[in-house]
Amino acid sequence: MARKPQSEQLSTYREHLNASKKWRKDEGYDATWKRLIDIYKGKHYDHYSDEDRMLINISFSTINVIAPAVAINYPKITVNATKPENAPNAVVAEAVVNYWWKYRSIREEFRRSVKDLLICGHGWIKTGYRFVEENAIGEDTESDYNDNVAGGESTSNTVITVDSPFAERVSVFDVFIDSDATSMHDAKWIAQRIRRPLSEVKSDKRYNKTAREEVTIMAVSRYSEDPSQRKVYDKNYGYAEIWEYYDIRNKTMSVFSDGGDTFLIKPTKMPYAFGHPFVMLRNYDVPDVFYPIGDLEQIEPLQRELNETRSQMMNHRKRFARKYLYKESAFDQFGRSALESDEDNVMVPVVSDEPLGNVVSAFPAIISPPEFYNQSEMITNDINRITGLPEFMNGGIPEIRRTATEISAVADAANARTADKLAIVEMAISEVARRMVALAQQYMTGEQVARLVGKDGEPFWVTFDREYLEGDFDFEVVGGSTQPHNESQRRQQTLQLVDALAPFAGAGIVNMQELASYVLQFGFNIKNPEKFVQAAPAPPEAAGMPPQGGPMPPQGAGAPPQGLTPEMMAQLQQMQPPPPQ
Repeated sequence: MARKPQSEQLSTYREHLNASKKWRKDEGYDATWKRLIDIYKGKHYDHYSDEDRMLINISFSTINVIAPAVAINYPKITVNATKPENAPNAVVAEAVVNYWWKYRSIREEFRRSVKDLLICGHGWIKTGYRFVEENAIGEDTESDYNDNVAGGESTSNTVITVDSPFAERVSVFDVFIDSDATSMHDAKWIAQRIRRPLSEVKSDKRYNKTAREEVTIMAVSRYSEDPSQRKVYDKNYGYAEIWEYYDIRNKTMSVFSDGGDTFLIKPTKMPYAFGHPFVMLRNYDVPDVFYPIGDLEQIEPLQRELNETRSQMMNHRKRFARKYLYKESAFDQFGRSALESDEDNVMVPVVSDEPLGNVVSAFPAIISPPEFYNQSEMITNDINRITGLPEFMNGGIPEIRRTATEISAVADAANARTADKLAIVEMAISEVARRMVALAQQYMTGEQVARLVGKDGEPFWVTFDREYLEGDFDFEVVGGSTQPHNESQRRQQTLQLVDALAPFAGAGIVNMQELASYVLQFGFNIKNPEKFVQAAPAPPEAAGMPPQGGPMPPQGAGAPPQGLTPEMMAQLQQMQPPPPQ
């Protein structure tokens, strides 16, 4: 089969993009995402009004309760080799990928993508490899392998400053997908829109020279040298839209602009061994629909109803003012002034001889029914029911008292929804980590050093190169490692571990010294537990200990470990193995 001319192939790619844009516009995806982002940041009204309006941004609090619960800490990524001979390399790969995640600002990018996941229903993470070298005169040259740049070689007068994989968040508005796709598995192509200054595009030597001259301005900068101007239609401040198009079926990648008949980078083999560089975070999937739905999309009508209800309550309170009807001829100017005065115990003279009941009477005030003020609470309960957030997670205190078992049941039910989000986040982290190691296996040059922290908090350095990362690995995230640390819960779990091991300690199969070190390190966050834990005590006959059941000896040789709480001391005393017969 003859290969298509480049102009015809470029026209086909643009038709795919136009079809995807029309699909998103007709289905209202872009409009929905923009509206949900406005709701999150507090822009709930489309027009201005002379009347007072309330805005109770419960959507903001909902997102900021869920997001820290699933992605606040650095993940603990574990790497396991699929073959026994790669086990040593898996240890190095695990240390390196955790180092990259912490010191390459990947957590910040990932948390931004989690916000997209919760607000818009999905988020995008793009992985790639960045190679930056500084030459002798102090200029920087940066190359991204996702732009199909081969390289990695440096001359004697250059210094490599960056040579590592990266992961960055991509806006949901800038990633376009096959309009016939229902998931990432059946998508035929995927593309990213990149907005670059026109001057940079025309001077980028990685692009075809003829195609660079055909690039035109598609957007303008908001600011210029004159701060008073909001828009400047100057080519020096213009932006061009560049498309990175990944043909998944043919496994090719190309770069082109909106105008012209030539590729900036003609279709070539994908630079990555794993295919396209995008990882998608999906929230609530809808059958046979590609784009999932987010948490805000389901509570948007309730959010607007809550704003309207609170605005009505405020306006009703303003309209409630006590007024009086009086006969004007019964009061002179002094009497009317005294009647309208807000001072207490004021004498009001009446010049008329008519009965007072015919002179002044209270105007009947319309009072809103009490049920009207319960609407706000009803709407809030509906929002909590839809989002699955209990009252205590939103900072509220339940009105009824519950037993510990009831509280545990409520917490477990609340954690079920959070666990679903946590699983999505952990799977995405594992996929990003897998791609970062694969990129290092493919592109890394020379030796690098990663700084790690030991269990006692002391730093140490690991020197590695591409050979240390070779092999096939399985990547997993330790469950709950990205969640907030609950000190009281961790200590309670440690005590439960001691209780669970108590029956086995009597048989002498539990290493008491290791158990005490574990309790201090993971239950009380002590980084150097060996300072508190002594060696295993000698037998009672040698150490002068009383027979089984007697009191513990005084502090000294053969005494129990130091630094423990009274509760832990009691548990460890019960777990002392019996003396040999």
